[in-house]
Amino acid sequence: MASRNSEAVEDSLVALPNRPKIAHNSEHLVTDVEGKPENDITTTTLIPSSSNEHDRTGPDGKEPIIVTGLDAARHLLSLRDDFEPALTFRSIFLASCVSAFQAVMSQIYTFKPTGVSISGTFIVLIAYFLGNAWAYVLPRGDHQEAKWRQGTGSDGRLPRWIRFLQFLNPGPWNIKEHAICAITATSASNAAASIYVFTAQDLFYDLPLSTTTVVLSVISIGLFGYGICGILRPICVWHVEAVYWSNLPTVKTLQGLHWQELKNSKPLRVFWYSFSAMAIYEVFPAYVFPWLNSISIPCLASMRATGEKASILTNLFGGATNNEGLGLFTVSLDWQYITSTASSLPLKLQAHQALGYFICFFAMIGIYYGNAWDAKSQPFMSTRLRTESGKPYPTAKVFVGGVLDKAALARYGLPKLTGSFAYAIFMANAAIGALITHCILFWGGDFWNAYKSAKAGRYDDRHHAHMARHYKEAPWWWYVIVLVISFVLGLVVVIRENITLQPWAYVVALVLGIVIAPFSTLLYSRFGNGIATNNLSKMLAGLLVPERPIGNMYFAAWSHNIISNCVNLCSDLKMGEYLKIPPRTMFLTQIYGTVLGGFVNYAVMISIVGGNRDLLVNSDGNSSWSGASIQAYNTNATSWALAKYLFGASGRYFQIPIGLAIGSGIVVVHRIIAHFIPKIRGFSLDEINLPQLIQYAGFIPYNQSQTCVIFSSLIVGFFSQFYLRNYKPRIFKDYMYLVTGAWDGASLFVLFILSFAVFGAGGKSVPFPSWWGNNSGGNLDLCPAAE
Repeated sequence: MASRNSEAVEDSLVALPNRPKIAHNSEHLVTDVEGKPENDITTTTLIPSSSNEHDRTGPDGKEPIIVTGLDAARHLLSLRDDFEPALTFRSIFLASCVSAFQAVMSQIYTFKPTGVSISGTFIVLIAYFLGNAWAYVLPRGDHQEAKWRQGTGSDGRLPRWIRFLQFLNPGPWNIKEHAICAITATSASNAAASIYVFTAQDLFYDLPLSTTTVVLSVISIGLFGYGICGILRPICVWHVEAVYWSNLPTVKTLQGLHWQELKNSKPLRVFWYSFSAMAIYEVFPAYVFPWLNSISIPCLASMRATGEKASILTNLFGGATNNEGLGLFTVSLDWQYITSTASSLPLKLQAHQALGYFICFFAMIGIYYGNAWDAKSQPFMSTRLRTESGKPYPTAKVFVGGVLDKAALARYGLPKLTGSFAYAIFMANAAIGALITHCILFWGGDFWNAYKSAKAGRYDDRHHAHMARHYKEAPWWWYVIVLVISFVLGLVVVIRENITLQPWAYVVALVLGIVIAPFSTLLYSRFGNGIATNNLSKMLAGLLVPERPIGNMYFAAWSHNIISNCVNLCSDLKMGEYLKIPPRTMFLTQIYGTVLGGFVNYAVMISIVGGNRDLLVNSDGNSSWSGASIQAYNTNATSWALAKYLFGASGRYFQIPIGLAIGSGIVVVHRIIAHFIPKIRGFSLDEINLPQLIQYAGFIPYNQSQTCVIFSSLIVGFFSQFYLRNYKPRIFKDYMYLVTGAWDGASLFVLFILSFAVFGAGGKSVPFPSWWGNNSGGNLDLCPAAE
């Protein structure tokens, strides 16, 4: 490992082929010729390069401010490559164990009050401890070889037992093995879309699941999107602006753990101090003192209110549990829900997010109290279908065997949506229309230029240029093979299993995903966040496969998972470039992690659903478990299955499908204005991203129904991306990603333990005794409960 003093040297080195590699420490450079790159280029020299002399400072000699992808590639992310082995028995074995762990955690959080994507940094830390323990406890092959050669004086073939030890435990746990383990594990949640379908089918419909359906659907739904990724690599992986900002805490944590020594590195010491402090603290907001997750002064001031006044106050200021209220002016101090994502996304996204949220606040208040869509006959917020009187809609009785029973529909009537949820679906459709149009009108030229540059072998990203010189790319036909196999397996499910989806509709679902994937991946690569495109899938399914919600779910799972897995694989391939992982190794481990994780996800889902069925189906849940995400998923699918009744020209919610055209039209107007008025007082109108703004203007009812974390996320984001990035750039570069990554890892480590120890994931739950900081008998933020 290199010490902190050598960091400036390391970051100013560039790899050139066909010379001895140079290892280095804080004192001097020592020639070393260990290891070869994958394509057998003999070795590599790392030498100071004038082209990289500004890695640590900007052109003016000052600390650079990271704004663009080019800034991140040059000044934030090191080009260092030690050409260590990545794919070893040790890395694959531990990757399997950590993938299973990741799948378990991912599935647990599907049933949590707020959905949390398991941080890559958390997985990195688990893999770090396991890998180093393996390297320390087991006999090391490199040590035994050195002893044998010194004792025998022989340079000949090693004994079989030493070769076995080299296979089992070759040497120190290196950064590439560590990265392979972590990236394989994070891919274990890529088949989650199929698990959502299985869960909804189990909870809400009397339609049994067969083993064939589970096995083939997990593989087909999980892997089809990977084929599309191969085609999109020039614009969504190799492009310098394709940063995938939310990956940076993981990348910086990996580099810090392996390239810095604890005794010599202040950033690494700060990392472990932060991890330890958060691990101790997280027990309080997560279990002992949950009021810390929703500190609301208005709720405290009005906790004794009753009647209509209590209802209004809770609608406006409540937010500790799903669908409680808007959470206005509430602050959360629970990092498990804030996460490093809030601090790592670029400032321009944070600005769109903040403005969108405030639009959403006012829109939801106006819709409910203005009684749009007869909103007052329903709760202020809910993700479930309801009857005219506001009671839960009897979905299982209306859809018998996954098919609409028209007699039952006549008996129970058409379902109603809450006004806020109808608005959220409308805005989601508008965001999809805006996404497609924005990518074509604003970024279309960049698409073409990126493909031409890739064809000519010109790359603006120095990291990809390095990879192209030293490692073999995964050929395009590998992706095609995965695509064909996934298609065939899915076709078998559609033809032979009773999932109420016809083969021609299955093909349409795949085509839809193939068309949308480039746009969504491009946006995510540049902003660190994409657009939820699954509503488009459900809308088209409702038109093509009417009155069949389960078929609708499978249609959406295939079409939307093409998009999400294309995003995920491209994101991980970019991380692989930053960490110098061979592309072929990345491809194979991604496939393996996805398939393994899919089956583990299914097993965990069966366990949780079996022990908490009534809670997940019939309520908003409690502080430990919630079926809100599955309810919303089922509500959306069922509502679209009744598309011709609800969203047709004579339907109550006829405006919702029109959102696609409205969103697209708004972007056309934006493009015309930006063409004639490119800038206003130095601000480029091209920087406005209407798909993101529109998405967040309808985000709360569907994606952020536990609203207590909204203000804290915005505060953290603006503090890190505005203040630290612009006024404390050294702290931003050296500490921000490491500290927030440590907090991610610590909070999720504690939550994993609590989930099985006291929250009931492993059996009976053990709630903490009720007190004013844990108001388990009412709203946790102490907002008044409406009578």
